[in-house]
Amino acid sequence: MNIILASQSPRRQELMKEISSSFVVCPSHFDEVTPDNLSVREKVAFIAKNKGLEVKVKYPEDIVISADTIVVLNGEIIGKPKDEEDAYKILSKLNNSTHEVLTAFFIFYKDKVISDIVSSFVTFNKIDDVLIREYIASKSPLDKAGAYGVQDNDKYHFIKEVKGSIDNVVGFPVKEVKEALKKIED
Repeated sequence: MNIILASQSPRRQELMKEISSSFVVCPSHFDEVTPDNLSVREKVAFIAKNKGLEVKVKYPEDIVISADTIVVLNGEIIGKPKDEEDAYKILSKLNNSTHEVLTAFFIFYKDKVISDIVSSFVTFNKIDDVLIREYIASKSPLDKAGAYGVQDNDKYHFIKEVKGSIDNVVGFPVKEVKEALKKIED
């Protein structure tokens, strides 16, 4: 029995190493479009579940772990930026405010399914245009939900506070996934 991580995210793969030194990466190619009538929590769960189901078909006897992370500000889902200008708009919205980061994960093993949604709250400092432009020029925000990575905060100092799991903000709540894996292996 192998553990399959249904994600191409380098950050999820790094965090997965804290759970298991031996796992296989098999990215899902699920189109992340969700039905309009779903709530924010239902949308993140829908995407995470379908990523996992797509990969589970290829690995029916193995443990498949999938996840999806979204940033939510005042009820609005903030996705990955389309380009640098979009990153600027997103970071300007998040500036000097608090938003929620939700990660849904699913673990599939044979006929067992365990899932959860982990929530963290991130408060941004008041940041100026110069810092936003400098951060965007680094290209780091261009592949991340919310146009930022908490791991970049040491250099750019845009985050004032994180309430909840920092791993969740990175995109993979290690503690919660470990606990769920124990249940699936029982």
